[in-house]
Formats: sequence, structure tokens, C-alpha cells
Amino acid sequence: MAERRIRPADGGAAGRGRRRGTWILAAAALLTALMAGHRLIPNVRGLGSLVDSGAPFLGLGVPLLGLAAALRRSRIALAGVLVPAVLWAVLFGTAWLPGGGGGPVRLRVASQNLRAGNPDPAATVDSLADTGADVIGLQEVSGDTRLRVAEALTERYPYRTDVSTVALWSRFPIRDDVGVDTGLAWTRALRAVVAAPGGDVVVYVVHLGSARAGDTGIRDRTVSALATQIRRDPAERLIVLGDLNTATTDRMIEPLTDLLDDAQADAGHGPGFTWPAALPLTRPDHVLYRGLTAAYARVVHTPASDHRAVTAGFR
Repeated sequence: MAERRIRPADGGAAGRGRRRGTWILAAAALLTALMAGHRLIPNVRGLGSLVDSGAPFLGLGVPLLGLAAALRRSRIALAGVLVPAVLWAVLFGTAWLPGGGGGPVRLRVASQNLRAGNPDPAATVDSLADTGADVIGLQEVSGDTRLRVAEALTERYPYRTDVSTVALWSRFPIRDDVGVDTGLAWTRALRAVVAAPGGDVVVYVVHLGSARAGDTGIRDRTVSALATQIRRDPAERLIVLGDLNTATTDRMIEPLTDLLDDAQADAGHGPGFTWPAALPLTRPDHVLYRGLTAAYARVVHTPASDHRAVTAGFR
């Protein structure tokens, strides 16, 4: 009589491996769904906006799931973890790939949220000037800060204009400056014409409404108001510098990025996070533009501010 093999009721090692990997596969599927569909989450009380802003960090789940699959010795789970890994690389990893840019630079710009109550604003703007910027946009300029900034910049930047807590400093003449209404209780944006090399460039310096967990309504309305202003602006060459209080991955920035290009995306390296300065986790500070070509985009860690500065060069 032929010998009969008795198979374990649980399917043996293969069966145990499949069961060990089930929860990892489920977690990988959920992670994939969040990456692919985070913008489908309703933006109720800013929830969708919050998830959008944190979407790049969903990739942190990939190595954790990969480690769990390796410890469980589940090949199926390891294969499943590759799906969110590849998706993350496609959606967010391309920011680290060599992009455009390069070539001669004719106009250099910088933007900095100085921080209300900055203990040493002169040191902050000195660092900005050291980048070689021709034009500097500042936010949260008030009180004694304005005087100390002027003392630090006037010699190198003879032209300036300011409205409320935003200011523009330039090596080139400024004209036709005016405050811009973004729907806040006070004017916190300006528009100026800068006589830059190659022709006039319209420069906006903007500090949009704040966003808080569960409350992004004010910020959203100011984004919409600024987009309306930009859409109506006839200027061919235009740059927006400022703290927009919305991340590059946040769906709420789209009214602006539908109209303007993003210097960091076009000529930068990496996501260009700027806040908080000590360990940046998001990018509320932007250089957006049209009618020019971005040659480079960078982030600069300046002293005394809770934001890092953003810089860009154009040709």
C-alpha cells in the first residue's frame, strides 16, 4: 500500500506564511489607497487639506511595513509592500530627481516670514542679502522690526515699499506699488512693478490667512481672493513671494498653481520644506511665477525666524 502523507491542518509553513502576511497586505493596501486618493477625502473642517499636506509622510509607512514583512518572513507581504513604495516614488519621489533650471540668472528673488517678535531681524535679513537676492519680500514686519530691517538693508537695497506687515526691498527701482485686498480684516499683501533687467516684472508680496487644524476657511478665502487678483492682472512677467499658509501638496493651493508655475517644482531639489525652521515638515512659503524661466530654487536656513527662507533665480 502506498504511503500516505499527512498534511498539517493549517497548510504547513506556506499557510502560516500567508496568514502572517495578511495584516501587512491589508495595511499596504490602505496605505496605497491613502496615497492615491488623499484628495478624495472631503475637506470638512480642513481635514482633506490636512491629509494633503501630510501626504508625503505616508511614505514612512513603507519601510515599517517592509521590516514587518521581513521579520514575518512573508514573501507575499514583501511583494505587497512594493505597491505603495512604487506609488510614493511616482507621486513624491520625483522631487529629488534632477529637474530643469540652469543657465544664466538675470533676476534673483527671496522671501522670508520674519516671525513676529523676531529677536534679531537684522541677522535674518543679512542672511537673505548674502544669498545675492536682487529682490526681497518680507512678511510679519512690524513695530521696531521695521526700523531694524531698514538699518540692515537700506545700503544694499535702495528701493522699498511696504503695506501693513509685508514689505518689498529691491536693488532695482520700484513703482506703481499698491496694497492688495485678500479678504482679511487688514491689507496684508502688496503689488509693485520692479524695473528688472530685461523689462518690468510685477512682484506680489503676500501673507495669506492662517490655517489651523479644523479651521482653514480664512486661509481658503484668501487663496481664492489672491487667485482672482492674479487672473485679472495683465502683467506678462509676474512673481508671487510669500507665506501662503498652504503646502505644495494641499489641494487648496491649486487656484494659484493653475495660474502660475512653482519655482521649487521647476528648478529646485527635494520638497523644499520651510516650517518649522528647526525641523521643516511642510512648505507654506513659495515663489510662484509666470512669463519667466526658473534657473534655480533653494531653501535657506536663516537665523532667528521660525520659517526658513525661499530663494529663486530667473532668466
